[in-house]
Amino acid sequence: MTDAHVPEPDTPGLDGPGLAPDVPGLDVAGLARWLAREHPGLAGAGPLRAALIDGGRSNLTYRVEGAAAPLVLRRPPLGHALPTAHDMRREHRVISALRGTIPVPATVDVVDDAEAGEVTGTVFFVMEHVDGVVLDHPAKNADWAPEGLHRLGIEVAEVLADLHAAEPGPLGLGDFGRPDGYLDRQMRTWRRQLDASRSREVPDLDALGARLAADVPVSARSGIVHGDYRLDNMLVAGPPDAPRIAAVLDWEMATLGDPLVDLGMLGMYWRIREMAGDAGAAGAIVPGAGYPAFAEAVDAYAARAGTAVPDLRWYRSFACYKLAVILEGVHFRFNKGQTVGEGFDAIGALVAPLAKEGLWISDPTR
Repeated sequence: MTDAHVPEPDTPGLDGPGLAPDVPGLDVAGLARWLAREHPGLAGAGPLRAALIDGGRSNLTYRVEGAAAPLVLRRPPLGHALPTAHDMRREHRVISALRGTIPVPATVDVVDDAEAGEVTGTVFFVMEHVDGVVLDHPAKNADWAPEGLHRLGIEVAEVLADLHAAEPGPLGLGDFGRPDGYLDRQMRTWRRQLDASRSREVPDLDALGARLAADVPVSARSGIVHGDYRLDNMLVAGPPDAPRIAAVLDWEMATLGDPLVDLGMLGMYWRIREMAGDAGAAGAIVPGAGYPAFAEAVDAYAARAGTAVPDLRWYRSFACYKLAVILEGVHFRFNKGQTVGEGFDAIGALVAPLAKEGLWISDPTR
């Protein structure tokens, strides 16, 4: 679900003369007025130009040029969503709190524009742009040396360990979630999300949800959970032989809970192209490019965290279930004409492979 693919310099709408036409979901002229009024130090001399950054399967992300520095704006998606989903204030809060703990962008402001309707007609937030690229397809691995990608894969695990080691209280996030009963609530939440997004029969997904709900593990510890932690939710920068994580993005699902959920999600994405192929599958991690095996990444996480990692089968199966439910929701919105961007026609086809993978991983007989 990467909403933050940074466009190339020649992306239409960023280099054109004057103010670009409004992009879907964002009033660029209204944004210019708001910026001049509320953050005059960031207002540029000329008109703003904006472009919807590639993605938009969940929260919408825009690159904004023409201010004193490049900016990024985030807003909720158009159309169908859970009432508690896509909370811009929460995303802004956690990114602001984690600044200096792990790589995240610097935030500028969060605004409730629902009544005024000046910019988006929703709550939105603005943050500084971070230079880097999103490795969201295997072809992008060609710009990096295999040894660099191997080290990058290890860093992905180490940054996750750093996130999970952060104490919520001192960061002002002590009330950011309710760790007790987190996994049970997660199962209820995603089953409810599936029920709210039903447009067809999904028997394997229902079977996976029932199996997971019947065997919820007891969490050994709690911490800050990203909720969608994977390589293509990060910006990568640096020379070909030494890429580094410049920023971790897409914090809309962050909360306090069982950190192993993030590891399970990372493991699912580590092999998503093997299970689902190229059609709509995110990520650049493929065998032979240089990335470490997931087991090595888990070892790196454990070494950084100073703790052993237990069996991850339930968590990896849950990751399959969660993503399948999310994609079923995207499929629902696509059929209603409530999506912005390309590639949504293939999203629904990924639900069945994810459900089958989750059933296979959680099969007690194997």
